[in-house]
Amino acid sequence: MQKDIIEVVKELSEPIINQQNMFLVDVELKHKKVPELWILVDTEEGGVNVDVCSAVSREVANLLEEQNVFGGAYRLNVSSPGLSRPLSDKRQYRKNIGRTAKVKYKIDDNYLTIEGVINAVENELITILDEKNDKVDIEFSQIVELKIIPKI
Repeated sequence: MQKDIIEVVKELSEPIINQQNMFLVDVELKHKKVPELWILVDTEEGGVNVDVCSAVSREVANLLEEQNVFGGAYRLNVSSPGLSRPLSDKRQYRKNIGRTAKVKYKIDDNYLTIEGVINAVENELITILDEKNDKVDIEFSQIVELKIIPKI
């Protein structure tokens, strides 16, 4: 049932999110006494605006009510994924060029980790400048997890 709700939410929310020049990153449903729905959005350039998130939330809530998706009380949150979450959509990489990242990746059966600055993003790979300023190319298909390291 949870997967069905997530698919319905994705289907209902994506057109609304796209109209705001954003894209859907993920939908999470956390069950408690009252279900808590998280819709995570991002933009290809710049940040996610709180006012736009509020507008998306209102429109999605109206559709969820019309469709009676939950059949009762629920909480709805529309937000950016934040820095604590790994990047999960290729569109997120380009706007992070110049930022420091920790990348876990796999070549054959070997898991490797590198920390460095995202130097370039091509169609199927990213280039990381490591601490020695050496360029390391990593294919998207090899990436296990990439997290942006916030500046302190």
